[in-house]
Amino acid sequence: MAETQMKTPIDGERPERVRARSPLEITLRRTMGSGRGKFGVRVILAAVLVAIFAPLIAPHDPLLQVSGAELQAPSATYLFGTDHLGRDIASRVIYGTRVSILVGILAAALGAGVGTTLGLVAGYFGGVADAVIMRFCDALHAFPTILLGIAVATALGPGMTNVAYAIALAQLPNFARVTRAAVLVEKRRNYVLASISLGAGPTRVLTRHILPNCISPLLVQLTLTMTYAILIEAGLSFLGLGAQPPTPTWGGMLADSRAYLQEAPWIGFWPGMALAVLLLGLNFLQEAIRDALDPRHISK
Repeated sequence: MAETQMKTPIDGERPERVRARSPLEITLRRTMGSGRGKFGVRVILAAVLVAIFAPLIAPHDPLLQVSGAELQAPSATYLFGTDHLGRDIASRVIYGTRVSILVGILAAALGAGVGTTLGLVAGYFGGVADAVIMRFCDALHAFPTILLGIAVATALGPGMTNVAYAIALAQLPNFARVTRAAVLVEKRRNYVLASISLGAGPTRVLTRHILPNCISPLLVQLTLTMTYAILIEAGLSFLGLGAQPPTPTWGGMLADSRAYLQEAPWIGFWPGMALAVLLLGLNFLQEAIRDALDPRHISK
């Protein structure tokens, strides 16, 4: 919780109140102060901008099949070459960014929203609520994410939204555990006890005092969940359970490239490279946030 500090007066000047930085602000400043953090933010920002402005950036229609242009090597007309149906690889990679970013954001937002709420309730109230919520999380954690994604896609049908729901459900226990651990520490601090003694209810204490001080460790889990979500989405699309054709996805493009690895390796190279760079950026950002919260790195 951000507080105000008194600046030491000089030569009889009136003391000036200086706002202390919140834990979230401190974490973000330390993260952006590292090379890995800057690289990760730039990669993610670039991917988001590509996803938003894909219609303006893509040189061709990603769904257009040009007869006679099948399996063309990279050239001035087709920067990344064409696939077996004569579609421009560069345009499909650009539009595929939309699916990966949307699934990553949706899965992380849903998982963080529900998981954080459950963790707040379990950590603050304890007792039966804690036991029930944690056993529910343990049950969900027993299922591998890819297996849960396959089960949801089989039950509800393949599609981008269903994949995001499955990943969010699988990652929900991680957010609940991280939040619960932070709440168990914060609820014993003096500022929380003082707020309770002044008559603040559980909702106010959790939302106004405890949650803001739990945000920093949740940022690590948030970036980690986005990484898992994008990777799992690519895997499910590779298996045909993600966004369905003709929607361009990186996993679907990698699946299409299997039959043409010898004669047209560019079909799988470019979506694979895009996926690798985005995952690398997310991993670098996650490591930078983790280091910003690590006392051993802070003291150096």
